[in-house]
Amino acid sequence: MVAVRYETAFKLYPYEKVAAQTGAVQRHPVVIVGGGPVGLALALDLGKKGTPALVLDDHDGAGLGSKAICFAKRTLDIASRLGASASMVDKGVVWNVGKVFHGDGNLFKFDLLPESGHRNPAFINLQQPYFERFLVDEIRNAQNAGAPIEIRGRNSVSSMTQHSDYTSLDIETPDGPYQLEADYLIACDGARSSIRDMMGLSFDGRVFEDNFLIADVEMKADFPTERWFWFEPPFKNSGQSALLHKQPDDIWRIDFQLGWDIDRDKELDPERIRARVDAMLSSQAGSVPEYELHWTSIYTFQCRRMDTFRHGSVLFAGDSAHQVSPFGARGANSGVQDAENLAWKLDLVLKGLADDSLLDTYATEREFGADENILNSSRATDFMTPKSKVSKTFRNAVLDLAGRHAFARPIVNSGRLSVPCTYDGFDLFGPDALSGPKVTRPGATCPDAPVKEGYLLDHLNSGFHILSIGEDASKPVTSNGITANVVQICTPSEELRTRYLGDEPQAVYLIRPDQHVVARWPSFDEKAVADALSNSIGKGA
Repeated sequence: MVAVRYETAFKLYPYEKVAAQTGAVQRHPVVIVGGGPVGLALALDLGKKGTPALVLDDHDGAGLGSKAICFAKRTLDIASRLGASASMVDKGVVWNVGKVFHGDGNLFKFDLLPESGHRNPAFINLQQPYFERFLVDEIRNAQNAGAPIEIRGRNSVSSMTQHSDYTSLDIETPDGPYQLEADYLIACDGARSSIRDMMGLSFDGRVFEDNFLIADVEMKADFPTERWFWFEPPFKNSGQSALLHKQPDDIWRIDFQLGWDIDRDKELDPERIRARVDAMLSSQAGSVPEYELHWTSIYTFQCRRMDTFRHGSVLFAGDSAHQVSPFGARGANSGVQDAENLAWKLDLVLKGLADDSLLDTYATEREFGADENILNSSRATDFMTPKSKVSKTFRNAVLDLAGRHAFARPIVNSGRLSVPCTYDGFDLFGPDALSGPKVTRPGATCPDAPVKEGYLLDHLNSGFHILSIGEDASKPVTSNGITANVVQICTPSEELRTRYLGDEPQAVYLIRPDQHVVARWPSFDEKAVADALSNSIGKGA
């Protein structure tokens, strides 16, 4: 991606000299490199659990430019658990509906959350700097409440040495270098990860022969708050596809597909960009309102990932571990799921409640999630950019059918939008002794639903839980020093009944700290729950 010069949108953690820069080398349980959405979410999650987390960032706040803008319901549910979602949803542009066009024809629209009974919407559009700022705001609140979280701005890792059970780091600051050590080092430093490069690790995958122009435009416009995507758009010089999204503060994200053989400097010329934007606005609004180019960039579709996300005491999360094309909003959203998966496992390992091998399951589960995202992203790119005359004829035939027949619409791929990962068949899950709904099978994330006091996920916000629905009497279960407490729902709402019971009169679920279903049964069985709890932390038979 060709990006603007780094400027700070929000100076969230200005540089301050700390005593550790002149004293003895200090060892930290967890050092996180990178203060983006993934690193901040991980630090907040760990700190709220009582596990110390130190974040090192080479800047002093969120960078200028929208970058990631689409944050999915699962990410908002995680942010709710961390106490940061209210500000995000209040500031963000809420949307559930998208429209797909071919040429000047509106083929169909879709609703990503047609059902009721959820606290959070399907998506919000929110510029990444705001997302980071609201996470830092909650980190400050947590620090004031005693959470052991520290952020050091303008602390850049210059070199590292990995030992058998820790990593030593050389840090550069405005006041000179110093050293520190980490029991566990978490690299959340983006697609150009310096930690990955220092370790000489590969980042393999596929580069698609296409380029896309991002133009964040500040203007007043009456377009609805929907995702609009065009195949072969009718406006001049727009390329093979285009995308329009509304953001807060009267900012509109516009993407134009440019093709492969381009002159990047020429395409980033403001007058050339304005000509493209003018053509789009004139086509859709009949005239061109006054606007300003707020931020522009060119990116190339890439789908890559590391072979494994764990290398001893060094673990990788977010874009440092995997990279996907922006269409589908699978980058930042999957990275925040990485952070949630890793946080509770690191917490248990550092507290001595689980073996270090539990961290291997972070790698296997999230590598599976990355492969799922890469597959969906690659398919979207291939559909959007046919590689031959035959494939383009097929693609356009599908689009023609989709405009007239609902059965063809699921085949249309303008970027399969981010959904939570389900870990079907993984070692830490099971059994499934309930003939319940597929949406809540073991390995799936818990969908939200109204309960007597708020929403279900509000009651599944820390640790392991036994969700008991109906009149069956459950009680807390302790195994290996970990207690799963009971959330009892005697009279379920219709939405909860549909999502968790189906045709069953009652049910018992064991839920992980990351709100994934471990196992479920038709009634409470203390031994069965204890066995599943042990298995969920890697101590099963």
